[in-house]
Amino acid sequence: MIVKEVINEELVTLPEVKDLLIQVRDARKKETQEEVELGYELRKAIAHVETFSKLDAKQSREMVNKLLKLEKMKPEIAIRIADILPLSNDEIRSIYAKERYTLTEEELKQILDLVLQYS
Repeated sequence: MIVKEVINEELVTLPEVKDLLIQVRDARKKETQEEVELGYELRKAIAHVETFSKLDAKQSREMVNKLLKLEKMKPEIAIRIADILPLSNDEIRSIYAKERYTLTEEELKQILDLVLQYS
């Protein structure tokens, strides 16, 4: 598929992607008024998000917003945490592995407590 122009770019969580892909699938079904076979990429993308989405879109966005209020939190990392839902300090540390700073035990505990609220 050739992309002509990027109209807008936004970070979204996996459950939000799931909602968007479901909307695309439903829109294509309405256009043809019959059962149409979806493209390979769309089918695979929908299967992936249905398999790996652990929360609904509203909950994941709430979690990201709460995570962004914490210190040392970037939007990309908040999205990744909401998608993965790490359940241990080691899993959180691995998400932060590429960053130039390390988290204190208190910061890890704050993140883990937030994740456990939604798990």
